Amino acid sequence: MSHNPTFDFSIDKENKKITVKREYAAERSLVWDVYTKSDILDQWWAPKPWKSRTKKMDFKEGGQWLYAMVGPKGEEHWAIAKFESIQTGKKFTVLDAFTDSDGNIKKDMPQSKWEVTFTDKGDDTLVEFIISYDDLAQLEETIKMGFKEGLSLAMEGLDSLLPTLKNQQKAG
Repeated sequence: MSHNPTFDFSIDKENKKITVKREYAAERSLVWDVYTKSDILDQWWAPKPWKSRTKKMDFKEGGQWLYAMVGPKGEEHWAIAKFESIQTGKKFTVLDAFTDSDGNIKKDMPQSKWEVTFTDKGDDTLVEFIISYDDLAQLEETIKMGFKEGLSLAMEGLDSLLPTLKNQQKAG
């Protein structure tokens, strides 16, 4: 049976929000892990041929994930996710920003707040992002940088990775 995942991406300029809904052919506990464990995130978070590389991950309230998107020629674009709240297996919120390699926020780049929710859909899991911006210019800059396309490609990479992870989970 083939799985055709939903990928809904909507922009609400009036409220300065992006909403993304993506369904995965995996149980919620596994999908939670792929979004919260750096060793797995590094395998899919960047759109190919880019790679994600974690410098530091402390998945707890008040913790952070500092990582680079590394291009095929070695170029690096750093970002940080600062974890505000976590409801294990269900939801987390982060402040997201571009940084330098030490985690110093680049104030001239877009910053946002992400609320990420995980919901059972039968044998599948729905992940919903509500991404909020302080001003419309930051939302529009994010879109101009190819956010929708990059996120979609990264999620397709996760679709390719999930069967391997499910097999490892069964064997483990």
